[in-house]
Amino acid sequence: MLIVPGDGIGQEVTAVGKKVLDKIAEKFGHEFSYDEALIGHAAIEATGEALPEESLQKMKNSDAVLFGAVGHPKYDNDPSAKVRPEQGLLKMRKELGLYANLRPIKLFDELLDASSIKPEILKGADILFFRELTGDIYFGEKGRKNNGDTAFDNAEYSKYEVERIARKAFDAAMTRNKKVCSVDKANVLETSRLWREVVQQVAKEYPEVQVEHQFVDAVAMLLIKDPKRFDVVVTANLFGDILTDEASQIAGSMGMLASASIGDGTGVYEPIHGSAHDITGKGLANPMASVLSAALLLDISFGLKEESNAIISAVDAVLKAGFRTGDIADASTPKDKILGTDAIGEEILNRL
Repeated sequence: MLIVPGDGIGQEVTAVGKKVLDKIAEKFGHEFSYDEALIGHAAIEATGEALPEESLQKMKNSDAVLFGAVGHPKYDNDPSAKVRPEQGLLKMRKELGLYANLRPIKLFDELLDASSIKPEILKGADILFFRELTGDIYFGEKGRKNNGDTAFDNAEYSKYEVERIARKAFDAAMTRNKKVCSVDKANVLETSRLWREVVQQVAKEYPEVQVEHQFVDAVAMLLIKDPKRFDVVVTANLFGDILTDEASQIAGSMGMLASASIGDGTGVYEPIHGSAHDITGKGLANPMASVLSAALLLDISFGLKEESNAIISAVDAVLKAGFRTGDIADASTPKDKILGTDAIGEEILNRL
């Protein structure tokens, strides 16, 4: 498997994720072989490219990728930069055919008070998002006109792109509560009207699944008002990007949320948070999302369900013991229970 730390805290949290994989190998008698690759700002500094060809080939030749994050403040306020870290991320998704992004939003009961949402609203929430990842406005034609005074970004979807992500969502629903919510903006956008038409067609193949269609603005409200109403949610790239970050509040912190980006080949597993350069190098980052991403990797890419569950149980045990990183601590958390990146990682390893 390939370890791609990327930028900022990505390097810190993937180091913990790799240690957890090593512990699983030791505990269950497996042997994992690793390689590393550059992406993002780290790759630009070393090679001038956000995703060097060497890194891409390593990805294509790997069984799975444990990924960190990309991004750097130097590019955020420089619209003129021709090479940007995020270009590496988008190219990776496109070249590996990672059209389905799975984001489980599952709350650990011990973190009910870590969210700004009332515990009685949150308790029992368990949502699986399917975000289409290689289409939409992120990959459509973009540019400037009228001497640079007008900018445009075109959103495009094909029937095939919607069909394949919809089928993955419906297949997952069949293993859960047989409910799918498809999110669009069909009252305004032509791409959303195609999206809804195609999802309705695919739904006919799954008569046992209850389907509802919601506009994205309504779902943005309902995720906060009544998150338990959702089970499997499927949506387009832009809407999924925004809604899953909003849904991170259900889990209390972005530092708790893992994701899997999959297609028909190599899968990429990563925390949903960014590179967080404001805390980079301070040992404050929450590595649990990377650890839980490693659990997803074992389950989805290798079919190692028992090993995956062992990791989730270890994280749960650490939380039950009262240990927290700063992002999920509250005023009642004893100071000696608030740990840094490596220390919370050691607590997880101890319970494995």
